[in-house]
Amino acid sequence: MRYLLICCLVFLLSDLYASDTIVVRQDPRMQSLTERQAIINKRSALLTSSGSVKGFRVQVINTNKRDDATRVKSELLSRFPEHKSYIMFQAPYFKVRIGNFLKREEAEKLRKQLMRFYPQGVYVVDDGIEYTFTDEQDLQ
Repeated sequence: MRYLLICCLVFLLSDLYASDTIVVRQDPRMQSLTERQAIINKRSALLTSSGSVKGFRVQVINTNKRDDATRVKSELLSRFPEHKSYIMFQAPYFKVRIGNFLKREEAEKLRKQLMRFYPQGVYVVDDGIEYTFTDEQDLQ
């Protein structure tokens, strides 16, 4: 009986320390799903609590006069029709901002162009922007 118990114990211990190889075969569709989920995760990381995308805009003016803000917004629309401009009110100031940029470098290019027309107080700010992702976009 003792011999049988020792043999069983030796067999169990040798089985635990054996170097068996495990082969895992992955379905090729799993790689595609993993890549899609990575893109979804990157996109959701860029979203703000309000549902807009974290990005940058160029602030052109900060004034307490609505007429000045409206005038500057009109000028921006005529000079830079390819960019959307916005008037934001944060009491007691009206802020005029332009653009929807994912990268600060892109906003900096526009800021340099705007400095010719508005030499003071033009700077890049973090803001929630309007942006639509394309299906094939990487978001790097």
